[in-house]
Amino acid sequence: MNFSVTREKLIEVYGLRDVTYVPHQGATGLDVRTANFLSRVGLPTSEVFTSRMDVEDLYRPEIDAITIGSRFDHHGLQCPDESRSWWSLGYLFTSLLALDPASGKVYAFPEGAVDYIELHRDIESLVFALIELRKVEIDHDNEADPEELASRFRATVEAFDPTPFADEESQWSLSMEELEHGIW
Repeated sequence: MNFSVTREKLIEVYGLRDVTYVPHQGATGLDVRTANFLSRVGLPTSEVFTSRMDVEDLYRPEIDAITIGSRFDHHGLQCPDESRSWWSLGYLFTSLLALDPASGKVYAFPEGAVDYIELHRDIESLVFALIELRKVEIDHDNEADPEELASRFRATVEAFDPTPFADEESQWSLSMEELEHGIW
C-alpha cells in the first residue's frame, strides 16, 4: 500500500523520537489502510498534537483506555452513541481527536462541546496536516508573516483533503484564525 505521506517525511519534520508506530497485529476491527499507515508511517507527537497512541494505560482495568465511550463515562461526559467505539488518538490543541476504526475517519471533540466534527478523511490526512503545521511553527518562529503562513497552510492542506476546513468551527479553522490575528 502506497501513501503520499512517508515515514521519511514524518521523521524529517518531527524526528524519530517523536513518532509512534502502532503494531499491525492485534488491531482488531481497524480499517486495513489505517492499520498499515500507523504501522509503517506512524503518528507524531508534539506540543500541538499530543498523541495518545502509547502503551501507558492511565485507567483502571475495567476502563477501556482505547475507546472513547468508556473514557467519557469514567469522566461523567456524554458520548454520542455512534462514537462510543472510536479510538482516542490524542489532543490537537484543545480538541480530543478520535479515530473511527471501521472507516478510518478522524473526528474532533472540541473542548466544552457535546458533539464532534469530522476533521480528516483518514489518518494520512491528519498526519499530512500535522507535518504542514510543524513547518508553519518553524517559519513562525523565524518571524514569517502570520497571514501568509495561515494562507499557505490552508491551501496546502485543502489541496490534500478539504475536510479540515469544511467546518468553520473545526480546530484547524480556529487555529489559523488565531495565527492570522497574532494570538500565537
